[in-house]
Amino acid sequence: MPSLICIEHDGTAHRLDAQMGQSVMRAIVDAAIPGIIGDCGGACSCATCHAYVDDAWIDRLPSAGSTEQGMLECAIEPRPGSRLTCQIEMSTDLDGLVIRLPASQI
Repeated sequence: MPSLICIEHDGTAHRLDAQMGQSVMRAIVDAAIPGIIGDCGGACSCATCHAYVDDAWIDRLPSAGSTEQGMLECAIEPRPGSRLTCQIEMSTDLDGLVIRLPASQI
């Protein structure tokens, strides 16, 4: 079972176990970590699951598709490494992934 580290805006870190194929957004929401809203439930039609992928992991993820790139334009404070967590699917290759949450989603 792959794990990920989710760091809240205030620096509080959480280590989570995720199911294979589960989205990072679903793992964070299921663990009740504040900072991810996920209004669309993972349909890539909002930006309320926006987060920053740690620099060490950016090149290890598949590239964001055009729909995700368009939705990231709606995110608050996007920057390099910004991704929608509903579009990152956990796998053994992503075991230990580090995600940082923004101060706000709305």
